[in-house]
Amino acid sequence: MELSNLQPAEGSKHSDNFRKGRGHGSGNGKTAGKGHKGQKARSGAPRVGFEGGQMPLYRRIPKRGFTNRNSKVIVGINLSALEVFDNGTTVSVETLIEKGIVKNPKDGVKILGNGELTKKLSVQANAFSASAKEKIEALGGTAEVI
Repeated sequence: MELSNLQPAEGSKHSDNFRKGRGHGSGNGKTAGKGHKGQKARSGAPRVGFEGGQMPLYRRIPKRGFTNRNSKVIVGINLSALEVFDNGTTVSVETLIEKGIVKNPKDGVKILGNGELTKKLSVQANAFSASAKEKIEALGGTAEVI
């Protein structure tokens, strides 16, 4: 089963053209599923979230901060994760995905300098930390920003 195959159980969905309040023989006549009397049985019932004049929950809770629309989500990868590659290999975002190091590159991949690298690699990524670039080039490899 996959997300693209999901569908409601057989018989659990009702059509939108169901005719409420059309006699007791229909099984939903008389009060048309609204019960007996009360504010919610009548027309002009209050909107969703209305609390009878009390300050509603969505206005009682304080607002905090904001979300920057232009922020980017960068995935950080440590140098120690690049040890799985063979000596002299070109490491790109695609090869990182193939090896399972990165699952979703989002807005980019940054190589971080944590851990040790023992192989000469040609690394292509969106960004490098200063220490990562230094360690890659110390072994004779290249750190290319794409």
